[in-house]
Amino acid sequence: MTRVLRLLAVLVSGMLLLSACSTGPASGGGSSANASGSGGTAEAGAFPVTIKHAFGQTTIDKEPTRVATVGWSDQDMALSLGVVPVGSTKITYGGNGKGSTAWFDAKLAELGGTQPTRWDENDGIPFDAIAKANPDVILATNSGLTQADYDKLSKIAPVVAYPEKAWTTPWQTSLSMVGQALGRPAAAKKVEQETVDRIRTAVDQHPAIKGKSFIFAAAMSTDTSKLSVYTSVDNRVRILSELGLTVAPVVEQLNTSKGAFYYDVSAERAPKLTSDVAMIYSDAKDVVTKDKLLSQMPAVKRGASVVVTNEPEAGTLSTPSPLSIPTLLATYLPQLDAAAQKAG
Repeated sequence: MTRVLRLLAVLVSGMLLLSACSTGPASGGGSSANASGSGGTAEAGAFPVTIKHAFGQTTIDKEPTRVATVGWSDQDMALSLGVVPVGSTKITYGGNGKGSTAWFDAKLAELGGTQPTRWDENDGIPFDAIAKANPDVILATNSGLTQADYDKLSKIAPVVAYPEKAWTTPWQTSLSMVGQALGRPAAAKKVEQETVDRIRTAVDQHPAIKGKSFIFAAAMSTDTSKLSVYTSVDNRVRILSELGLTVAPVVEQLNTSKGAFYYDVSAERAPKLTSDVAMIYSDAKDVVTKDKLLSQMPAVKRGASVVVTNEPEAGTLSTPSPLSIPTLLATYLPQLDAAAQKAG
């Protein structure tokens, strides 16, 4: 499955010192730029470190100097700690002309680094491209690696995979694991706290949303016979919960796929999807409001819904990170506040 389709499946079925170093070319020399709060080097006593994950555990003996990432958000985590990857996944859904994002590019410019080599994962993990980057660690804490992928990548460099299930790692966990792998666990804790403080400050300016129940769902114009409802293990639902909203009880009441990050509900059951607020991902603004059945979702009927169609902004919800969360807050808190004020 292509990366774009994987992301759509997830949506339907994200001021340190300048560094003089920069990312090296894909084929040879150079190293990851370092400009962390620890002075550009790993923290004392950080290595060796052993990190547990879904495929076992990985030991990193010394500070990596050529960091590669696969998946959706590990590049943000590394960069938030002042480390510029030598190679990263090309952002094909919601990415810019560089295969990157606005928040990554802004931080990269702040650090004085250059764009990492970008590899396309649309047809699976590009092992040859990753090998050419000559990494000494591969970060994949929020990815869809299979055991076969992990085994093959491990022949290139030590791999830090996701802790439990593919594509569902909380941003805090991903940041912590990346911090361990890069020898910056204390820096990771600091970045996490700064991000949490930023969230709290922003939420305090929108008190209407606190405690309101919500549903995050998706509806596409290509098939209006159903809604895809996301559960509490999905990162979209997690980040909205961090904003002070609460998952509507009906989300679990209708869930027959325990442990899954989403499940489908027929359009005829839309009236049962009761919540104060609804956030709907779609490929068009009016898909839900104009559909005879989907428009019967209670929050939609009251006008207490937020429709997400912008790909880059949608990425901040699916892959929140210390770099993307400020954009998420600026984009969606005002919309959620307005919707919450129409709650029944």
